[in-house]
Amino acid sequence: MSGLTIIEGPYLRDILDQPRALRETIAGLKVDPAIEEIGRKLGGDEFDRVVLTGMGSSYHALHPLNLVLGQLGRTPVMVETSELIHYQAHLLTLRTLVVAVSQSGRSVEMVRLLELNRKQAALVGVTNYADSPLGTESEAAIVTRAGEESTVSCKTYVSSLVALRWLASIFAGDDTNGTLSEMEAVVPAVEGYLRDWKDHCWSFAKRLEGIEHMFVVGRGTSLAAVGTGALTIKESDHFHAEGMSSAAFRHGPMEMLNEGTFVVIFAGDSKTRELNRGMYRELKERGVRCAWIGEDSEDAELRLPTITPALRPVMEILPMQMITLGLAANANREAGKFEHATKITTVE
Repeated sequence: MSGLTIIEGPYLRDILDQPRALRETIAGLKVDPAIEEIGRKLGGDEFDRVVLTGMGSSYHALHPLNLVLGQLGRTPVMVETSELIHYQAHLLTLRTLVVAVSQSGRSVEMVRLLELNRKQAALVGVTNYADSPLGTESEAAIVTRAGEESTVSCKTYVSSLVALRWLASIFAGDDTNGTLSEMEAVVPAVEGYLRDWKDHCWSFAKRLEGIEHMFVVGRGTSLAAVGTGALTIKESDHFHAEGMSSAAFRHGPMEMLNEGTFVVIFAGDSKTRELNRGMYRELKERGVRCAWIGEDSEDAELRLPTITPALRPVMEILPMQMITLGLAANANREAGKFEHATKITTVE
């Protein structure tokens, strides 16, 4: 394992810029009359369904909103934009509400969706750029204002999470002032965790020595960090990682467990926490190398501060980012440096 100089590039700077990005995003959140009207229509059953769509981390960020809509008695359909435009375009009707997330607002799939929709379905866009196709062609847009991002998604992802929490609050008819206060309280928590990034990085580097495969598992809203965390590891470190629900992990992947496998388990919400804890204990008893990420973790790099459950996904991604830095330190390579991909996907 080398020193940390090799990882101190644009990706790390973006990670450490997340508190500022969150502040800017939260400061820009306003009660938009267009979104309020869409929320009124949603509450009045003027939509048959809500389609939630995006690609990559933008798609995974939609998991918490998907659960909120289900709890509100709506009919959410969560589908990758590529699948939507090629196989489920029939969902784009006048009685459909689409919530589309794209950090650039101009990825090839998102541009194609806008062309296909032709103002049929009502569209709420969440993007980092107001002047992007998604920002200009949405019936209502939430602009995250995370700032320019150099490589792998990090600050644009957490900004999308709070923007979608804001949207969920409006759809649910919550007190938006209360929601803003909860969001503002998250920023110092993020700052506090990132303040010790070097210690976290070294701790993970030691944990992950000799590891060849990684699984990231959780349930409920933690699926956002599960999917994005595994994707970020692959993209940042060229390292094999798979994200899936804790239940799906028992249906086959457990057979892969050996001394070169590492399992990250998110504690998650109280509803299923004991199920996740049971898995963690079982793996520990079998000698499997694993990590428990939650408020009650014994280790600083794994421990999350106690915040409102609706915003836990913002904190959950931070240890996964530290894992990418630890893996990069072990491999003596710059984390987040693109070699094959590009920041904006322009080819299907």
